[in-house]
Amino acid sequence: MSTTRRLALVLVIAAVAGCVGATVDSQAPIDQTASGSWIVRAPMPTARQEVAVAALGSRIYVIGGIGAGAEAAATVEVYDVPSDRWEARAPYPVPVHHAAAAVVGGRLFVMGGYTGGRVGWTRLATVHEYDVARNAWVQRASMLTQRGALAATAVGDRIHALGGDSDGVTGAHEVYDVRADRWTRAATMPTARDHLAATTVGGRVWAIGGRTGFFGTQYPNVEIYDPATDSWRVGQPLPEGRGGLTAAAIGDRVYVFGGEAPLKIFNASEMYETAGNRWIAKAPMPTPRHGIGAAVVGGRIYIAGGATSPGFARTDAHEVFTP
Repeated sequence: MSTTRRLALVLVIAAVAGCVGATVDSQAPIDQTASGSWIVRAPMPTARQEVAVAALGSRIYVIGGIGAGAEAAATVEVYDVPSDRWEARAPYPVPVHHAAAAVVGGRLFVMGGYTGGRVGWTRLATVHEYDVARNAWVQRASMLTQRGALAATAVGDRIHALGGDSDGVTGAHEVYDVRADRWTRAATMPTARDHLAATTVGGRVWAIGGRTGFFGTQYPNVEIYDPATDSWRVGQPLPEGRGGLTAAAIGDRVYVFGGEAPLKIFNASEMYETAGNRWIAKAPMPTPRHGIGAAVVGGRIYIAGGATSPGFARTDAHEVFTP
């Protein structure tokens, strides 16, 4: 499906789903011993969904997204954890949504995504690094594949960019060497998908969930990549497939939050339990959302923005999970 046709479908879906969307609880067994807790923090100044999110030190960056009028936003806002305050930063070089962000050695990179809004979406391969000292964005080597709705995570001094939409879902897996400013291809992700989540645990990449399209297959798939062998293995699948979710890791624990499926919006918070090789349910998100990103600061997981119904339903919600 072309990007223009996809956008037209999304607009129809948004019109229908703006007032429809059953909230879905996790189907995993509930953790009776430590379900975790949520608190509400200062809302984002600008309501946005399909954002890129990453943490640098005690600050959380929320980049781009779909904003007012379902248009792409160049907005960059930074949340300071100690003061519970937001501040604006230099806008992204181009309005962008469905991009991915990752941090390596105190350096923040944003890659891919779409530019354009209601008129049409254009896939990007561009990569920019944020220069904190100058409050400026610097262009770096582009990805080898133009794509939006991808996921990214860092292992050591390399960033792994996974999947997304490249005129159809892709299993593309490209690795960015931060020091060399160079992209190379790695073993293709076994399941081609977009709107997936990714995180890193023990030096391995986890690719989680995703889909082939809003009304397409909603994957529960978890696939784990080992950079040492350039190979993938299958992990324990999620209790229910969906796209638009986010993931974060604290120590050896993987957490997954939110997501959407046709006429469904997820408040699910789930953790992979290594000992039992299973997903267990944690305290549900106070605000069910998709199109979100997660950042970890001080052992807590911060989730800002997103959409509160399937399709376009941007929010300024900002909630923090303590495991």
